[in-house]
Amino acid sequence: MFKLFSKKKTEPAVAPKIPQHIAFICDGNRRWAEARGLPPLAGHKAGIANFENLVDWYIAHGVSTITFFIFSTENWNRSQEEVDYLMDLFYTELKKNMKHAVEKNLRYRVIGSRDRLPTKLAKLCDELEQTSTDGTNGTVVFALNYGGQDEIINAVNDAIAGGVPVDKASFETYLDTGDLLPIDLMVRTSNEYRISNFLLWKLAYAELLFVPEHWPDLVRSEKMWQYTLDEFAKRNRRFGGGKKANYAGAKK
Repeated sequence: MFKLFSKKKTEPAVAPKIPQHIAFICDGNRRWAEARGLPPLAGHKAGIANFENLVDWYIAHGVSTITFFIFSTENWNRSQEEVDYLMDLFYTELKKNMKHAVEKNLRYRVIGSRDRLPTKLAKLCDELEQTSTDGTNGTVVFALNYGGQDEIINAVNDAIAGGVPVDKASFETYLDTGDLLPIDLMVRTSNEYRISNFLLWKLAYAELLFVPEHWPDLVRSEKMWQYTLDEFAKRNRRFGGGKKANYAGAKK
C-alpha cells in the first residue's frame, strides 16, 4: 500500500516592511576628511557625491519621502569660512537637483527659515519647490537653516493668531513640515546618538538608527542603504500598544 502524503502548503511570501519616510542626519563630513588627511571642507563636498543615486535607490525600493538635515539653526556658529563654503555648495547642489526633479518626476521641499540665507540661495529654494511641485514619484526634503523647536514655536504663534483652538491634525497645518508624512526611520551617521533639534514633531514615533559610518561613506554605499531597510524591517512598531497582560503579569 502506498502511503499518501499531502502536499505541504507554501506560505505566501511576506513583503518586507518599508519606511515610507526616512530621514538622515548627515553627520561626520569633517571627521571623514580629517581621517584622510584632507582639509575639513573637502568632507562637505564628499558628502554630496552620489546623492542623487541614493535618492533614486530608496525611491525604487518603495520609500516615498526622504529628508536630509543639512544645516541647522545652530550651524551658523561655525567659522565664516565654513558657512560661506556650505552656502555656495548648497547653491550648486540645488541647481543640479532642479534637473533631477524634472527627470525623475520628484517633488523637492526645502524646510527651515530662509531669512538668513544668501538671497540667491533663498530664491533658488523657492524656484526648486515651484518647479517640482507636481512631482509624483517621491518627495525629497532638505532641512536648511532648520530647527525643530523654532518650527513648533512659530506654529504655536500662528495658531494663536488664528484664534481658533487646535487639535493634533489642525496644528500640523501650521508646521513647515505639516504636509509631510510622519518619519518612520531616522538614521544618524558618525556614532552620534542625539536627535539634535531635528523634526521634533515628525519624529514622535520614529524608529532611530545610529551607525558608525560617516556621512560621505554612507552616501556612497548601497550596502549601507540596504542595511537601513533591513534594520527597519526587524523593528516591532507598536505605537504605544502591545500585547495585553493580566494583573499577574502573564501575557495573553
